[in-house]
Amino acid sequence: MTMTHTAITRRVDDLRAWMSRNGLDAFIFPSTDPHCGEYVADHWHTRQWISGFNGSAGTAVVTSRGAALWTDSRYWLAAEQQLQGTPFELIRCSRNVATPQELIAWIAGSIGDKEAAAVGVDAWTNTMESVEELDKAAGSVGMRLVANLDPAGELWADRPPLPANPVHIQTMDRAGRTPADKLADIRAALRQEGADALIVSLLDEIAWTLNLRGTDVHCTPLFVAYMLVMPDKAVLHIDPRKVSPQVKAHLDAAGVEVKPYLPIHTRADITIQYDPAQTNAGIVQALARGHHGDAAPRFVRKPSPITPMKAVKNKQEIEGFRRAMAADGVAMVKFLAGLTPLDSEGPNLNDSEDGVGESASGILTEMGVDRRLTALRAEQPGFQGLSFDTIAAYGPHAAIVHYEATPETDIPLEPHGMMLLDSGAQYLDGTTDITRTIPLGPLTDDERTDYTLVLKGFLRLSMAVFPEGTTGTQLDVLARYALWQHHKNYGHGTGHGVGAFLSVHEGPHQFRMNYMPAPLQAGMTVTVEPGIYIAGSHGCRIENTMLIVEDNATDAPDTGCKAQPPTKWLRLEPLTLCPIYTSPIILSMLTPDERQYLNDYHARVRKALLPLLDDAGHQQWLIAHTQPVA
Repeated sequence: MTMTHTAITRRVDDLRAWMSRNGLDAFIFPSTDPHCGEYVADHWHTRQWISGFNGSAGTAVVTSRGAALWTDSRYWLAAEQQLQGTPFELIRCSRNVATPQELIAWIAGSIGDKEAAAVGVDAWTNTMESVEELDKAAGSVGMRLVANLDPAGELWADRPPLPANPVHIQTMDRAGRTPADKLADIRAALRQEGADALIVSLLDEIAWTLNLRGTDVHCTPLFVAYMLVMPDKAVLHIDPRKVSPQVKAHLDAAGVEVKPYLPIHTRADITIQYDPAQTNAGIVQALARGHHGDAAPRFVRKPSPITPMKAVKNKQEIEGFRRAMAADGVAMVKFLAGLTPLDSEGPNLNDSEDGVGESASGILTEMGVDRRLTALRAEQPGFQGLSFDTIAAYGPHAAIVHYEATPETDIPLEPHGMMLLDSGAQYLDGTTDITRTIPLGPLTDDERTDYTLVLKGFLRLSMAVFPEGTTGTQLDVLARYALWQHHKNYGHGTGHGVGAFLSVHEGPHQFRMNYMPAPLQAGMTVTVEPGIYIAGSHGCRIENTMLIVEDNATDAPDTGCKAQPPTKWLRLEPLTLCPIYTSPIILSMLTPDERQYLNDYHARVRKALLPLLDDAGHQQWLIAHTQPVA
């Protein structure tokens, strides 16, 4: 979606006229959709429509007198350029979204001292929790919140339609359990919470429950729908054009009825559970109104029981992950071997293809890295696309945690310094997420020290053995300890769950400094990804996707405490298969057990990938880059 600054000004003028007709003094446009998705379909790009800013995160506000856009440091440069000449001012914030208090305070300053000012939001693109927080913030300064209007629905003349792509079945050899079995488990969990129905708006939870996948959402194999789990049936609210006869038969077998995407109604004699932090206010309000004069159902505000179920992978899902990681490892080795061939004195930075991703001198650029690696992944069996937009960040760009190269920021690689490459793919068998920091030539002492500190944090957490019930917060310090001793830290989490051919970021468990109560369990996937980011200089991060498994070691010391109940011990098994560069390491900083773990991991990678490589050069590169460190 492109537009001129004149078009943005016209839209703001039209919006203000619409606000006046509807008695509003301000309207807030978030970056979200009705399904709390990481990626948003074009139909819900209302913040971009009204402001012209196309970054993935930000909040736009228009009042009768002003307009502003909040976004974080990743997008300050792009936002400055895109907002120039429009009515919007840029407000730089440290988070990717503004708080309700910040928004309301700015609105109050913009409209002045106006009694009972009205602030509008679209209830369908804001969670129940966020609407309640905005309402409280507005009320504290004498304003009122109106949450039942959608100006884009009236003013956006060429608004993209809702995606209508067909859904397909995730076969049992990959899914492992039937939808009927999963629905039975969900109903049992609801009964324990005093509920007998569940409204599900998170697309990955719907897809997992029903063993269906789609192509409605960028980088994630999902489809737009709602699901209502009832005591005697489930209802999938979806555009019926997306449901083939085969999918309809699949749903019939599980007792799932198909109805249109909207409206959604239910019975008055049930208690519906929903998560206010993950369910939009519009759907809750619609259910609360009842149907044809019926009384409204009762509600229970609790987290979805599907989230922890989906987090623990079954045997077939785990085997799918292994196949996906092997395919991804082959693509990574081919890419890295082409970038730094065995017989070369330096990196092969020439780009043989014309166009984007190539500098004027024909040297590979950050965008070219993305293009080249994506093409190699596309050669692998079951490839369905990327799992997130590739982060290929060279030199100072690597200090921007979630940097994404654009034609304006794209720079050529040079034969010195480091490139941070964070990428992943969707395969029919599973989802991958991997980060490697790649030395492209001579490094400074600071770069080598930081690389080694990050590696130490990665190794210490990867080596952890811990009792069942431990949370990610309790283990997070292992990844940060070495960095802290050098007065260094990183602001992002250390790890997140990964979906089984689903969302690359999933919960409820995480490795994170702030308290995350979800216990770690065998069968969960989780990433380990510490980093260091030095503004204006460099950044490095190393990441593997791991599987939590039982630790069957028998050499634990006997404490002599026979009355102690047996404990199930867990550890992390690496799923990701790709060498970690050893040339930047300051070996004296690694302990013997850290070196041994790294050597064992490289032996595992070599054994798994060598038979899958049919090119002698790729084989030689793999052997050379998985040699033991002394």
